Amino acid sequence: MKFQYKEDHPFQYWKKEGEKIRKKYPDRVPVIVEKAPTARVPDLDKRKYLVPSDLTVGHFYFLIGKRIHLRPESALFVFVNNPIPPTSAIVDQLYEDNHEEDCFLYVAYSDDSLHGKKKALQDRAAGLDREVFDMYDWEMGMAPLLPALFPACKIRLCCAG
Repeated sequence: MKFQYKEDHPFQYWKKEGEKIRKKYPDRVPVIVEKAPTARVPDLDKRKYLVPSDLTVGHFYFLIGKRIHLRPESALFVFVNNPIPPTSAIVDQLYEDNHEEDCFLYVAYSDDSLHGKKKALQDRAAGLDREVFDMYDWEMGMAPLLPALFPACKIRLCCAG
């Protein structure tokens, strides 16, 4: 996903700003949060956030949902480099694993859990030795897409007890 923040400012500007923020607030993580292009949820009031490093991703979900006034029955998904991080993950570890060279962590949010999933599934299927998908993909809502994406694949489900 292309982030508007990167488009609006030259690289040296945000690299310098990211380094300054990390030095001034070592217990915080600089995060750029933007709505995914296909999302049907409201925009956030701002894009740059200083997130406590010990915050869980689940709490981060809650804070984003609160800022966009998300209805309780609506779903929200957060993406870091396309995958959805586990809600139990700590923001600091997510930052260490995924921050960019400008010292910012880039996060996209959407009401659609399939952001970036189609390509990830196609890449994964290209490397399969067998024609089986695990329950994780099934539970993530991939079942309706699989026949269209991979017509030659035989989908087999195994349910544990």
